[in-house]
Amino acid sequence: MSHSTPLRIPTRVVFVLLIAAATVVAGACRTEAPAPDVPPPSAETFARLSERVDPWVARPRVVIMTDIANEPDDQMSMVRLLVYSNQLEIEGLIATTSTWMRARVRPDVINLVLDAYAQVHPTLSTHADGFPTADALRALVTTGPEGFGMAAVALQGEAISAGARQIIEAADRDDDRPLWVLAWGGANTLAESLAYVRRTRPAVELEAFISKLRVYTISDQDDAGPWMRREFPTLHYIGIPSTPDGDQYYLATWTGISGDRFYRNADGADFTTFTNAWVEANIRGKGPLGALYILPCCIHEGDTPSMLGLINNGLASFMSPTYGGWGGRYVWRQYYGETRPSWTQGGDSYPGRDNSKDTVTGIDGRPRTTDQATIWRWRDAFQRDFAARMDWTIKPVAEANHNPIAVVNGQDGLAPIVIDTTIGAPVTLDASASSDPDGQTLRFVWSFYPEAGTGIPTQPVAAGPPVPIGGGGTHEEGGIPSAGVDGPAEPPARVVLDRTTGPRITATMRTPGTAHVILTVDDNGSPSLTSYRRVILRSPAP
Repeated sequence: MSHSTPLRIPTRVVFVLLIAAATVVAGACRTEAPAPDVPPPSAETFARLSERVDPWVARPRVVIMTDIANEPDDQMSMVRLLVYSNQLEIEGLIATTSTWMRARVRPDVINLVLDAYAQVHPTLSTHADGFPTADALRALVTTGPEGFGMAAVALQGEAISAGARQIIEAADRDDDRPLWVLAWGGANTLAESLAYVRRTRPAVELEAFISKLRVYTISDQDDAGPWMRREFPTLHYIGIPSTPDGDQYYLATWTGISGDRFYRNADGADFTTFTNAWVEANIRGKGPLGALYILPCCIHEGDTPSMLGLINNGLASFMSPTYGGWGGRYVWRQYYGETRPSWTQGGDSYPGRDNSKDTVTGIDGRPRTTDQATIWRWRDAFQRDFAARMDWTIKPVAEANHNPIAVVNGQDGLAPIVIDTTIGAPVTLDASASSDPDGQTLRFVWSFYPEAGTGIPTQPVAAGPPVPIGGGGTHEEGGIPSAGVDGPAEPPARVVLDRTTGPRITATMRTPGTAHVILTVDDNGSPSLTSYRRVILRSPAP
């Protein structure tokens, strides 16, 4: 037999191989038990999810997952969140990782902002009821997995992060209100909670748990989002699928908050209220909480759109992503490459077909049709509102401004007003009972929001067959004719308003279907503040 020289492996190579082997073993330990053999949701199930309109609530429940300290904008969003905390039932403040901060979490920064909030809480509380104490919020600060993405998620056993357990406990509370889980960074804490519930509860209880959740993510900042959308197809999920590296952020609706100059994707938007001069005068220069509204690295408050739509300003866009409001507007569709439909962006741009873009008149007087416009169209109002709330942190009630109270047809409150009508019958909309707590003069503007309510495939806002593309042709046969020199015709307006200003107007449905009319009430205080009411007109097909 032949004799061979023993193989000699350098010590450092042995060390590397041992580390690799340990990594493989650790990965194997994280492998989740096979998911129950549950059939995929039916078309009817997806239809019910898309058609769901949540009841109006005075204070939406919310859990925040934030990769705070990865860059300045999470801290900026936290400042805004706290001055609106009386309008929300905050049930968790979870420090998480993300693609931008993969190996640590920073609950200390959340507590730093809460320390400043504690200083302004006494003054802030004189302006409105319901602001939680700083101590109550400190008790909600916790952490998710201290590692990146699904590799850091506990997929077996009882040991899960405190943040994941906090989400489970919040969802399990005896409360009929949905639980909003907002991902300002990575989403692996929510993924861990879902994985735990799936392996510890029967399928029917898992679905009951999922049905309570409403998720809004600021793109995909780790690999947990794609995993959740695939593994839990009935999860109410708002966001645009993306790579987790920021390369596709410029496409996202949420960049409409302030991304005009950084992403160069919001022609027509007015950047005035995000200039350094405006922010310094109206936000950063106002007290100890304002001082923590630090300078951005890229854009201001990229995470804020996830909570803007939860603010109870009368738009009530948290009831359905199709409604549109300060947090943007989304449609129900299956994004390319995804295994299921969700609330996302895109759609058919042909006139009369559903898509996620709003057409808004820009600062230059020209119309712009973009996803980002679904947010920046409201920017002046939500920035003035923020400035007023920062005043509340340092000024007595008599020296600050407060929102007007919009009343339509004698109905006060902030919930949408639904009116059933018939084609051609004028409907009177009377806001003359509106008032202002500071005695300010009010200005009334009424508008038809044509895109609102669109994006539900089984519930078109215009009753009847879909708008024909180019006057004919099919996807199967082709043969779509030319549209003519002026391009494809726009569908007729579903509703006509006899005027757009003043406290009293009439609205007349011209075609069967649904139309959202928005009342905007501005006062003349400093800063001027806005309140809204949404009127939904419904006219059945003949």
